[in-house]
Amino acid sequence: MCNLYRMTKNKDEVAAWFEAIEALGGANFGEEVYPGYPGAVVAGGAVRQMTWGFPLVLKGKQGQPLKPKPVNNARTDKLDSFFWKHSFSDRRCLIPITAWAEAEGAKGQKTRSWMSLPDAELFACAGVWRKSDEWGDCYSMVMTDAAGAAAEVHTRMPVILAPENYAVWTGGSPQEARELCVPWPGEVVIDRTDQPWTRGAAVQKDLL
Repeated sequence: MCNLYRMTKNKDEVAAWFEAIEALGGANFGEEVYPGYPGAVVAGGAVRQMTWGFPLVLKGKQGQPLKPKPVNNARTDKLDSFFWKHSFSDRRCLIPITAWAEAEGAKGQKTRSWMSLPDAELFACAGVWRKSDEWGDCYSMVMTDAAGAAAEVHTRMPVILAPENYAVWTGGSPQEARELCVPWPGEVVIDRTDQPWTRGAAVQKDLL
């Protein structure tokens, strides 16, 4: 799963890269994006700011509502479930990133391993989005089985889209989009660091 990624380009660079417009009000986001925090997406031909994660509303032991938890990853084999199906059918988006991270190491000593594409300053992962009462517009990253070097780090990886498939993902039929939900066939570069995984990172959450 992915609970941390980098996006080091500014909104103007993202708009130019994806031939999109900048949405009214712009988009403000940090270079490292965590669940429940704002990130940039390309939806409807525009660069927009949304919250990373669909809100999952839980209740306490006495039935009282608890603070929603962000569900920031959508498994490809769960896209037909009620939680995801309408967004997958009607509201697919591109998530611009420069690298994503996974935790490696012993419990309590996990560090960040960053993965990226060689010679790619920016690339797009598949996403879905919707409106929410809790956070306004929000998005989630679509995940598939890991392959190649990425499989050395984690069993799952984001669905990475080639540029020629951007329009298919955002505007094609659900069946056409589903055919893109496969492991990235190209090279993945791994940068294993000594950065503590827990430094500001959200606790990993199960995928729905």
